[in-house]
Amino acid sequence: MTENTAPVRVLLADDEHLIRGALAALLSLEDDIEVVAQAGSGPEALAMARTHRPDIAVLDLQMPGKDGIEVATELRGLLPDCRCMIVTGHGRPGYLKRALEVGVRGFLPKTVSAADLAGIIRTVRSGGRYVDPELAADAISAGETPLTPRETDVLELAADGTPIAEIADRAGLSQGTVRNYLSSAATKLGAENRHAAVRIAREHGWI
Repeated sequence: MTENTAPVRVLLADDEHLIRGALAALLSLEDDIEVVAQAGSGPEALAMARTHRPDIAVLDLQMPGKDGIEVATELRGLLPDCRCMIVTGHGRPGYLKRALEVGVRGFLPKTVSAADLAGIIRTVRSGGRYVDPELAADAISAGETPLTPRETDVLELAADGTPIAEIADRAGLSQGTVRNYLSSAATKLGAENRHAAVRIAREHGWI
């Protein structure tokens, strides 16, 4: 970092406190990176972004309240100059396509080292993009999903046997609409029921 260059201001969002704290400590060792805020959920990440206006938001894919892609989508309108990166322990290829569609500039696994993450942050800050090669290869091999984004969301909410009423509440939909989405998803995937649809979608990396 040159004398006149301000450090990259970074927001870290991850619901696993130990991982987030360790990552913040390691990134703070870099002269040109400053972790200005941390968050443990999607809504908290958005609140912290409004307050601290980071250059880069490093977002966990799976977070309470809103997932990393939802947060990235909202940040695109809220802070257009903030570039978003998704870090995930769930290498499901379907997420990569959705992330790129909403303007995410980095997509990488949680197994990435802090040193590599710092380098990727610099790449993204300078206008570049980074997609983990293995995740990209998986996405290509998985092919195009036949499901709409809403069908995907509802099917994922149903993945653990969640009752229809709870899915409807979490998705902000009526129970009838949830049933329609699940039925449509099962039909498209050639599944006899929603449990089989979940299994097929997971095997293809679509949820």
